[in-house]
Amino acid sequence: MYGKLILRSARRSVQDYLIYLVTLTLCVGLFYAFLSISSRYYHPNIGVVFNLSALSDGMKVAVCGVTLLLWFLIRYVNRYMLRQKQPSLAVQGILGMESKTIAWLFFAETFCVSLLALGLGIALGVILSQFITALLLSSYGQPFQLIFTLFPDTVCLTLAFFTAGFLAAGMCNVRSIRSMALLDMLQAPRQNEGSLPKSRWMSVVTILYLVALAGMGAMSLWHFTLYYDPRLPLPGRVLYIANFLFPFTGVAGSLVWLLRRSAWGFVRFLVFLLVMSGGSALFAALTPSFRAAYLLPISPENLNLYLFFLVLDIVFLICALFYLCSRWIAAWKERTPTHKYTGENLFFFGQILSQLTSTSKSMSLICLTLLLSLFCFLVTPALAGWAEGYLDSRSMYDVQISSRYNQVYDEEALPLADYSLVTRALADRDIDVEADCLFYLYLPQRAEFHNRNKYDFPVAAIALSDYNAIRQMAGYTPIALAPGTFATQWRPTALTEERDTFLAEHATLHTDGGTLSLSETPTYTANLGETLYNSYTDLVYILPDQVCQDLMPVLTNRYLITAQPLPYDDAHALSNAFRAVYSEDGGEGQPRYSIRTSTEQINSSIASTFLLRTVLTYGAVVLLVTCFTILSLQQLWDARQHRYRFGVLHRLGVERKHLHRLITKQLAVWFGLPVGAAVLFALVIVPFFFASISTEITAYLGFDVLLPQVSAIGAILFLLLAAYYAATWVLFRRAVSP
Repeated sequence: MYGKLILRSARRSVQDYLIYLVTLTLCVGLFYAFLSISSRYYHPNIGVVFNLSALSDGMKVAVCGVTLLLWFLIRYVNRYMLRQKQPSLAVQGILGMESKTIAWLFFAETFCVSLLALGLGIALGVILSQFITALLLSSYGQPFQLIFTLFPDTVCLTLAFFTAGFLAAGMCNVRSIRSMALLDMLQAPRQNEGSLPKSRWMSVVTILYLVALAGMGAMSLWHFTLYYDPRLPLPGRVLYIANFLFPFTGVAGSLVWLLRRSAWGFVRFLVFLLVMSGGSALFAALTPSFRAAYLLPISPENLNLYLFFLVLDIVFLICALFYLCSRWIAAWKERTPTHKYTGENLFFFGQILSQLTSTSKSMSLICLTLLLSLFCFLVTPALAGWAEGYLDSRSMYDVQISSRYNQVYDEEALPLADYSLVTRALADRDIDVEADCLFYLYLPQRAEFHNRNKYDFPVAAIALSDYNAIRQMAGYTPIALAPGTFATQWRPTALTEERDTFLAEHATLHTDGGTLSLSETPTYTANLGETLYNSYTDLVYILPDQVCQDLMPVLTNRYLITAQPLPYDDAHALSNAFRAVYSEDGGEGQPRYSIRTSTEQINSSIASTFLLRTVLTYGAVVLLVTCFTILSLQQLWDARQHRYRFGVLHRLGVERKHLHRLITKQLAVWFGLPVGAAVLFALVIVPFFFASISTEITAYLGFDVLLPQVSAIGAILFLLLAAYYAATWVLFRRAVSP
């Protein structure tokens, strides 16, 4: 009998569970698809050069960690269903059923629906795992073949992970039902959230923001005293002044309000802070662009602080906007009576205001979560492209050996080995070498050896013949130097202004082998690897060979290119053998050595990039569907509560198409406010982030490649929003249909 009761109740509630069922099925499918990579039965054909062990371990931890967010969604939906069913549960209690039995029947009903979503999700995950495998094989440059496989360990982990969440939420529901009074359950549909004026959450947010505002103003004032110069261009001077003026004005205004708070009121004070935070956020967002355009001396660390303060500004702006939104709409309604009494607008305003007044906190949290999701989505292509582009610079040679003398204070201990160990190790494994270059890096003047100032570390020099040998290994043509001249080789990330400034100040170079003048072609920016440069420097001098004979060698590097790519096991064994002889950490007074094999670097970088891309994407999807599900369920709950209102409108003669238009407008406001605000603020934060790493994007990815990827992501997000909106509209219409 109980089984029939559970199935009948579940069938009757299928409309209430539909959004939850679809959302949970999608999330379980994504969980299984991403986690399938960590299965011990997962063996894609990626060749002997690659190894998936590091990727699978990281994927398991990251995906499970992100999926913990879904437990919140499971708990929220269970609370929604409990609130939805409280009247019917109260009727069962009135008819004589024990509260314990009622609680366990409701638990069984929700658990059955959750298990159905779990089964459908695993089936969907088998399909989605093919896309994940295709993306993975594409990252490793391998062909893809469609093969549907069910991994037992991944299925067990998926079942265990989500079942634990279902059981935890179900136990909470059982406890809640057993502690509820029947009268409270009967009146549940008439209960609303706490009144907005009685809530103190906005007061707490305001106090915390004022503390942050004081810190922001203090930091900006410090920068003003250090770097402000009347000779700066006008935009640069305005930036320095505005960055401390808006925060201090906000703090000063709050002190004045404390004396006049009874007359001015909290709402007026909040509007004032809203203006100040908007101005502060605007100039904080312009900081990286002005820094690049006017060469302002703002360090990357300080730029990160401006990003942090920009985030705080936006958090306060979102909270204040939703707190004041209902008041602004009410004021606009009262000031435009003609519009208020047009058509069904009076009913529409009542619907919107009744919800915004009681849900401003939840709407703020939803908007902030959507903003975080959008940020994760949009920055993923930039970060992944940066990592992939940087990989080309790090893994140019099959074997790279380098040294550092930062801890060496005795010239006799300088790292000048020939690394013959590597030659023997490759020969023992029958690995042929196509190109091999052992070269030294010199100090132009011996006296610079004791210069260990991080921000003034000496620039190293390389002999012309060694430089040309490296260029040929990297696929570039050799260069020539006129007698008595020198040239410079720069990192690809070095700015043009930085290069021009340096060359203007170093038109001549004094060395122990004589004085040299700048060559007719003074700058080369070929990508020759990261280990070519001395510590904390972005360039290396290119000097004639005869000059280098009189210079002091301080570093010994060796680059090798093998005839065939190194298998992963051989590369790993070579690295271990090298580190057993040459210390990477060194010690006081000892040099540090480093070996990089392209095989290990490619494996590590592809695994890290793929993990970054998938985890950010998966996390963004989880956050996005959680927010859309909450918005949808809140509207469906409102539809059940206000079905009588729509029925009255219909009986008063309002046509069905006008009712549908009311539903469309109401859902457009409910979805549009948080989504629109999140998109608007994302258009501020994301360009700030792109501007702060513009050098890396230009060097390793290119904005022409990045922008189409961001546009594609935006289109996918729009389709997802449209799907949730359409589903909610259909269910809402059916719920209020006379």
